[in-house]
Amino acid sequence: MRVFGVILLFISTLTSAQQNEMSFALLRQNDGLGISSDSLESSSSFYKHIKSISLGQNNILSLGGSNRFQVESFINEQFGSLPVNDNIWFLNRTMLHAHLYLGRRFQFFGELNSSQITGKEALVPVDMDELSMNQLFIAYSFNDRWSLLLGRENFRLGSGRLIDVREGPNVRRSFDQIKLMYRSATTDVSVFFAIPVQPKPGVFDNEALETSEFVAGLYMTKRLGPTLNFDIYYLFKKEEDKIWNKGIGSDERSSIGIRHFGKLNKLRFNNEFVYQFGDFDAEEISAWTASFNLEGDLQWLGHTFTLGIKTEAISGDSDLDDNRLNTFDGLYPRGAYFGRVARFGPSNLVDVHPYLNTNIGQFYVELDYVSFWRFSSDDGVYNPALILEYPAQNDNRKIAQQIGTITGIEISKHFALELETNLIFPETFLRRSNLNNTLFHSVLTAEFKF
Repeated sequence: MRVFGVILLFISTLTSAQQNEMSFALLRQNDGLGISSDSLESSSSFYKHIKSISLGQNNILSLGGSNRFQVESFINEQFGSLPVNDNIWFLNRTMLHAHLYLGRRFQFFGELNSSQITGKEALVPVDMDELSMNQLFIAYSFNDRWSLLLGRENFRLGSGRLIDVREGPNVRRSFDQIKLMYRSATTDVSVFFAIPVQPKPGVFDNEALETSEFVAGLYMTKRLGPTLNFDIYYLFKKEEDKIWNKGIGSDERSSIGIRHFGKLNKLRFNNEFVYQFGDFDAEEISAWTASFNLEGDLQWLGHTFTLGIKTEAISGDSDLDDNRLNTFDGLYPRGAYFGRVARFGPSNLVDVHPYLNTNIGQFYVELDYVSFWRFSSDDGVYNPALILEYPAQNDNRKIAQQIGTITGIEISKHFALELETNLIFPETFLRRSNLNNTLFHSVLTAEFKF
């Protein structure tokens, strides 16, 4: 409650601030806040001053942060009828950052994180991290095109299909990495080596630089025009003691992908194909995924509606007895892959996902439906962390149907409220495993940024 008191006091200060230049990025190191000596001199706002503190000629310090409070509830969380399947808990995440610009070449960025949870007994690593260094890196620009980053960072590649910041859960995903970047008017390229930080629930106790798991790669974006873009990439990931339906072993795999996205007339598209190869202990890896997304706007009753459809096929293992693993590894996907309910992850899956979005004044409304099948009846169903959740106990492919809604209001650029609900109806695969009950999920989110 004291957190909300501080927030309300600070909001009263922010309402008088000039906001026409302000925007908040998902990754706060990319904030577009008009940080310049001119903006500092033109405003007497306290808030403007903490966003742009002059430290001498061409040196600027910017401070900021966020607080996200959530109330999350499940009924029949695991599709069962026992009381343990009904829960409600409270989550709070506070992040504070400092961004230091030293001339035109150097940048230092540091971000503290505190992710708390109460009311939940069976915690998972993404639920709680009492205090940690979420990001801490230095970036150096050699010139207008080449730059180097060294340190801990949240980052995502492309649409976040294979490497994402994991914004949905309480604890974000961080990597300790070295990254070389090139940028021109038509081309972006990054080459990196990154080790995922393993979150722990205590104070500054996260596991870092544990080389039993790492990812490296090259990612290129090519802009062929104002409405046509391509991503082409190669990623290599090594992970020891990986658990698939086939067993436990060392997983070393390469991912080659291409993403085609942009706009064709009034339609927007985002399509991606990935093929994976490598070794899972003594077995050969051969896996793939194809994803298609098409959407457009239509006018009705004086409002603009976005109507779209997503569909994807994600390979699963086709034979337990051969020497080949066909289960696709989503690498480091976003935790809320199909909504905050987060029951199914991107392995051994086929889904069809139509949706409808609109804005009414400050309110936004989203409605979607998803139907899930197993790609292979010889492989199980995995959760968003790519941990085997429901083993292959029968031959049925149909997993479930999901209906979701999101209703939110952006009160200002600093404060927003959102309610998400999901209903998941188990189908034959789950029912044959005695998981028969409809799952209900809701999460109420209040988020404040400065």
